Amino acid sequence: MPALTLASAPAAAPPRSGRLEQLRSRPRKSGEASFFFYDAHFRNEAVKVLPGEFFVHDEDILVMTTLGSCIAACLWDRDKRVGGMNHFLLPDAAQGGDSGRYGAYAMDLLIGEMVKRGATRSTMEAKVFGGGAVISGMNTINVGERNTAFVLDYLRTERITVVSKDVLDIYPRKVCFLPASGKAMVKRLASANTEALAAQERAAATRAVPASSRGGSVDLF
Repeated sequence: MPALTLASAPAAAPPRSGRLEQLRSRPRKSGEASFFFYDAHFRNEAVKVLPGEFFVHDEDILVMTTLGSCIAACLWDRDKRVGGMNHFLLPDAAQGGDSGRYGAYAMDLLIGEMVKRGATRSTMEAKVFGGGAVISGMNTINVGERNTAFVLDYLRTERITVVSKDVLDIYPRKVCFLPASGKAMVKRLASANTEALAAQERAAATRAVPASSRGGSVDLF
């Protein structure tokens, strides 16, 4: 797979266009990502998808997230050329899980918003990332494996083809997705950079668990 070197693109000043302002000012749906910024490396407007959030768009702004044991599903409709990403923490919750932190609800949110933009399941394809065993002390409950198994089974049931994936193993990942073209890029992060991510996932997973405890290729960059 072709690699992009982070040092290869010099920093650039943000463009004078008002696209960031337009993105920031539009009404937000519940659970929709809202952290917009200009990415100097890729020289493009970007949005960061935090745990429990999703984002769908029909222009090639960068949709970005960082994953440990969590999963990000990137969906793209090859006819309508609209795409989106979610970021969920756990496959399900024993008492419903009416939150984007849980897999089934996160997938329903993402697909529902895609359909509102004119997409159909029959012309959607998926790229799946995450599920790494990066959180010390949580391997016994196999969070990454459970998340990965859930999303692949969900997509199989919905008859949405998974055209590529980078899942499991021990690495955290940074993922970038361009929703109009369907292009995805992934960077495996060094284990030395995982402490903050692991702490975030531990805290989010603790909040998420109920009291009952119940387009073909991916580029590296």
